Amino acid sequence: MDSGLSDDPVALKILVAGGFGVGKTTLVGAISEIKPLRTEEVLSERGIGVDDIDGVEAKTTTTVAMDFGRITIRDGLVVYLFGTPGQERFWFMWDELSYGALGAVVIADTRRLTDCFPSVDYFEQRGTPFVVAVNCFDGAARHSVDDVRIALDLDPDVPVLLCDVRRRSSAKEVMVTLVEHSLRTLTATG
Repeated sequence: MDSGLSDDPVALKILVAGGFGVGKTTLVGAISEIKPLRTEEVLSERGIGVDDIDGVEAKTTTTVAMDFGRITIRDGLVVYLFGTPGQERFWFMWDELSYGALGAVVIADTRRLTDCFPSVDYFEQRGTPFVVAVNCFDGAARHSVDDVRIALDLDPDVPVLLCDVRRRSSAKEVMVTLVEHSLRTLTATG
């Protein structure tokens, strides 16, 4: 008997975006079931005066193309994670990476909140569903979700949540929130 459900495998694509040093690579690594593909390069003298490292002076590498991870939800349903490069000089990659994405996670660091504006603007302009995940760094001031929403001038329907991208359970909560938000958004517009 035909159940009406396809036996074809389903692959979902999710982007992880945000400013330089915000935790994109860490989030992909925390939740991926495979060893993530990383395109990390050592910061060099060529980036001096180009890359803003204020607040992340201890950072020694940068993603130059993408991070890639995978999560198998069940047989036939897989989520592919693509971490975008955070530095402006690599933003040309975003259009290719975002093609066909279900949605995006914008990671925010309240010590450098303005660094996530380009990501928020990018997804708003393209109508891509997204959530904002505030990475609660050690030693960073804690702000309420409402204060972050106001500071980023987000629409009320965009989920904002606090997280620790180093913890798998926290990264999972972010992903579940994004998928639920994307499904609500697509259902409302479809």
